[in-house]
Amino acid sequence: MPEMLTIKGLNVGEHLGSSDADLVFCRQMGVEYVDINPPLRPNLREKGLEEGYWNADVLARFREHVESSGLKLAAMHIPYLSVHGEEPRWSSIMLGTPQRDRDIEKVCQCIEAAGKAGIPLLLYDLTILQVARDPGWARGRGGKTTHFDYDKMKSAPLHPHSSGPISAEQAWERIEYFLKRVIPVAEENKVKMACHPNDVPVPGKTYRGVAPVLSNIDGLKRFIDLEPSPYHGLLFCQGCASEMTTNPEQVYETIRYFGSRKKIFWVHFRNIRGSYLKFEETYPDEGDINMLKAMRTYKEVGYDGALTPDHVPLSILDSRWGHRGRAFCHGYIKALIQAVESES
Repeated sequence: MPEMLTIKGLNVGEHLGSSDADLVFCRQMGVEYVDINPPLRPNLREKGLEEGYWNADVLARFREHVESSGLKLAAMHIPYLSVHGEEPRWSSIMLGTPQRDRDIEKVCQCIEAAGKAGIPLLLYDLTILQVARDPGWARGRGGKTTHFDYDKMKSAPLHPHSSGPISAEQAWERIEYFLKRVIPVAEENKVKMACHPNDVPVPGKTYRGVAPVLSNIDGLKRFIDLEPSPYHGLLFCQGCASEMTTNPEQVYETIRYFGSRKKIFWVHFRNIRGSYLKFEETYPDEGDINMLKAMRTYKEVGYDGALTPDHVPLSILDSRWGHRGRAFCHGYIKALIQAVESES
């Protein structure tokens, strides 16, 4: 069984499409570690899924292909784990339907395949609600950006996948049920599991009839405490942390809390203008979070993984994926890394 990859020092990572051109682009931009899945195609065998779960041999060949470009395949997303995806393959897990044991077993088989293929980290989310944003675009610096205003969205209809309101108690039961069956398999296969927060920063107990229990800092703390395993942690979305708080100092303290406990496995290095209940997503240099201070905080707590651009604004003449905007973010992150490493 392959040992866990240790990423030495802060590094630029990326979540990208899997074309060879994208791989070359990321390497040219100084990216070292990537989160990428086999390309989605109609034939399940072609995208690495056998009987609805990953095949280890296909993953190993895919890893070798990615790494032939000079990148390290450091993480993958568990396919379709959340309910809000275009094809909610394993929606039973958070909806609590009778099929959840079958689907959790498929997750475990994906973990086993990742371990055999040398993939050290799996990213996932446990949510029913999709990312909450206003429809359309806001006008950002020279381009388009996403935004959120709770006052305009608080009357959104019930979520279509749920058969009725889902309480916090129900959500926590389903999360605990999942973790108790999955984390021991992750330990056995030496694959870390990093959960993304619910990107639904709303007040009260429910939104669209669903309790988004991982959409606040206290909820994330409770989530981390559910399992003591070193293989149980967070895909720490700094943008979500910013959306959950009312001032930047709380963001740095949140990094310290989870980082000092070694529970940050991967970072979405994102900035916003605004805060809880009303914000827009920005380029990293123009938001309200001091990204240099955030980078220093990651170093302070000994985080040694990748920092990836996330929700990058769409710039003029850009591709659908956002190559131009991402190039700016990659360079900005690399410059911050060099700045904090030069301070030691």
